Amino acid sequence: MKKQNKIYYWILGITIVTVTVVSCNKKYEGDENSIEVIRNANNNGTYSKTKLDSLQAINLITTQKVQDLLDLSALYTSGNKDTEIDSVIYTQMQAHFLLKDSSNLTPLLKEMDSLKVKFAKVSKLTTSKTVKENDTLDFANFDVEYYDNKRTYITTVNRKAQYTLKASPVKFQKEFKFYFTNFYKKDSDTIKTTKPAN
Repeated sequence: MKKQNKIYYWILGITIVTVTVVSCNKKYEGDENSIEVIRNANNNGTYSKTKLDSLQAINLITTQKVQDLLDLSALYTSGNKDTEIDSVIYTQMQAHFLLKDSSNLTPLLKEMDSLKVKFAKVSKLTTSKTVKENDTLDFANFDVEYYDNKRTYITTVNRKAQYTLKASPVKFQKEFKFYFTNFYKKDSDTIKTTKPAN
């Protein structure tokens, strides 16, 4: 019996060490951040009502918008922050927000700066709706995987963002633009989720 326990603990120990080594060697497998990111992440796109009818479509759009902002932020924090291209990147980041306020980006940029992030990847995104007084608020909960300049995994953080879809009429069709109202929202707010998004 003692021998079986020893073997069991030995196998368990080997498994834990293997999983730890594999997770520490995790590498970023996405594309290199480049000028293409700036060109494509400009938040100019609109979405028709039919495209926003399903939860799957909203999750897909929200994931893309979060990833766009993370890519731009990684580019910005890995640069000098004082060149003309840095100004363009910062303007593109601000375009993802309903109100253009520098405090929108401060928590995200501080976090990326302190961790020396070069790449970021969004995963496990879910959206939900919350009712506060007479307003329905839209939220996204997601994980962000951070990687350094050698594409080596740094850490994963769980984040929450608030977003809105604003009507943007185009040629008599009802179209919507996506904006963040708050990125990396703190859970200390007294907002309670009442139901998942449909």
